[in-house]
Amino acid sequence: MSLQSEERTDDLVVLLDADGTPSGTAPRADVHTRDTPLHLAFSCHLLDPDGRMLMTRRALSKRTWPGVWTNSFCGHPRPGEEMADAVVRYGRHELGVEVTGVRLLLPDFRYRAVDAGGIVENELCPVFVARTVQVPQPNPDEVAELSWADPEDVWTIVRRAPWALSPWFVDQARALRNADSLPG
Repeated sequence: MSLQSEERTDDLVVLLDADGTPSGTAPRADVHTRDTPLHLAFSCHLLDPDGRMLMTRRALSKRTWPGVWTNSFCGHPRPGEEMADAVVRYGRHELGVEVTGVRLLLPDFRYRAVDAGGIVENELCPVFVARTVQVPQPNPDEVAELSWADPEDVWTIVRRAPWALSPWFVDQARALRNADSLPG
């Protein structure tokens, strides 16, 4: 694949029909609008060797939910890319860490949410957990702040202050807690 061809596919998202079937692609920069089509994404919850979860605060320059606390990292697989490979790639890109033990927890997680600026997120977003032993070196274009937290503390903030978190993180945390999918 030529560099130009690779660059073009690097920034494409996979569009989906209502039933989750791939129906085409669109440039990532153009897809998140006030009328965002359903597309494929993923979320990852990163754990350290002590079982703490990494929460991140989205960069203030992000198009959707700038400055909001959320899960460790999210992303979009490239057309034809395996989800686990996309998780590893985004772990490097957003946090500067190698992730291991990538495991699918919520394969059918789907949400649609509108932020305060009117931008819509509309994603089929399988949820993963992974581990790292490295100290994150966040990409400032993606992450403003980060914090390792005991899972019980995460469940507490989700219960007491959901308004301070991204809507997908709140829904994922509740589903993971109910399924007893993460420690804590």
